[in-house]
Amino acid sequence: MTIAGGIATGYQIDSDQLLGVLKYANPSLVTAFVLFLMSFSLDSSQFGKAVKSPAPVLWASFANYGILPLIGWQVMKIQGTEDFKYGLLIACTVPCTMAAASVWTRKAEGNDAVSLLVTVLTNGLCFLITPFWLNMIVSHGMKLNMGEMVQRLVIAVLIPTIIGQMVRGIPLLRSFATRRKKQLSNTGQICILFIVFSAACKGGIRLKEIGQPASMSSVLIVVFSCLLVHLLAMVVAYYGAKIFRFSREDQIASAFAGSQKTLPIGVLIATDPSMFGNPNLLGEGIGVPFAIMPLLIFHTLQLFTDTIIASRFAEKQLALKK
Repeated sequence: MTIAGGIATGYQIDSDQLLGVLKYANPSLVTAFVLFLMSFSLDSSQFGKAVKSPAPVLWASFANYGILPLIGWQVMKIQGTEDFKYGLLIACTVPCTMAAASVWTRKAEGNDAVSLLVTVLTNGLCFLITPFWLNMIVSHGMKLNMGEMVQRLVIAVLIPTIIGQMVRGIPLLRSFATRRKKQLSNTGQICILFIVFSAACKGGIRLKEIGQPASMSSVLIVVFSCLLVHLLAMVVAYYGAKIFRFSREDQIASAFAGSQKTLPIGVLIATDPSMFGNPNLLGEGIGVPFAIMPLLIFHTLQLFTDTIIASRFAEKQLALKK
C-alpha cells in the first residue's frame, strides 16, 4: 500500500514541486534514528550465554552474510528489470534483522541468545561486508564509490547502534526502553514507511518519465526469487547446524538468524543518492528507483513464512518434551 500510494503520488503530482518536498527526506538521518531506536530497545543481557559457545553464532552469521548473498547473486540474474535485479541483491547483502530473528526464535522455542548475538555481529560488520559484496557483484555493471558507502554506513548504522546500546546502559533509560519497547518499534516502523513512501514517489516520477511499468511477469519472478532465497538460506542454516551437531535450540536459532534480513539498512542503500539512490547510476538520468520493491517483498515474505515455520518448530519442541 505504501509503495502503491507513493508511486501514484509521484505519477500525479507536479515533479518539481514534489522533488522540492522530498529533498528533506534524508535516508541517512532517518535510518540512523531508526537503528538507534532498535538498538536502544534491544536487550543484550543474554549475550554471555552465546559468547560461551560461539560456534552456532559464527555458523549463523556465515550463513546470513556468506551463503545467502551467494544464492542471491545467482537468482538476481533471472530478474526482468534492472531495478529488481539490484533490489534483490541489496536485500541479500544487508545484515540480519535486528528484532524479528530473536522474536521468531523465541516463539519457536529456540536459543534467542544466539539470534541476538548474530544480529549485533552482522549489523556491526555491515559497513565492511555489505559494501564488499555489492562492489564485487556489480563491479562489471556500474561504478560504486566503496569508500563513500563505507563512510555512510558507519555514520548511519554502526554509530547509532553503538550509541543505542550505550544509552540503554543507563538504568533509568533501560527501564523506559523495556516498558516502551512496542512504542519504540512502532516509531521506527513509521520512519521506515516514510523513507519507503518518498522512494516510491521518486519511482512514480521515473515511471511518468519512461511511461513503462514493470511487467506482471517481472513482479511474479521477484516475489518467487525472494521466497526462494530466504527458504534456501533457512534450509542451509538449519541443516548445517544439524551437521555440526548443535543443540536443537541452536539449530532453530541458526535457521532464523541465518536467513532473515533487515529492512532499514536495505532501504538506506537503495535510496541514498551516494549509493543506489543515485539517479544517474546506470547512465545519464538512469537510476533504479524501484529497487526498493524487492526489499519490501523480501521483508514481508520472511515475516509471513517464518510465522508459520516458528509455529511448526514450537509444536515439535513441545512434542519432544512430552
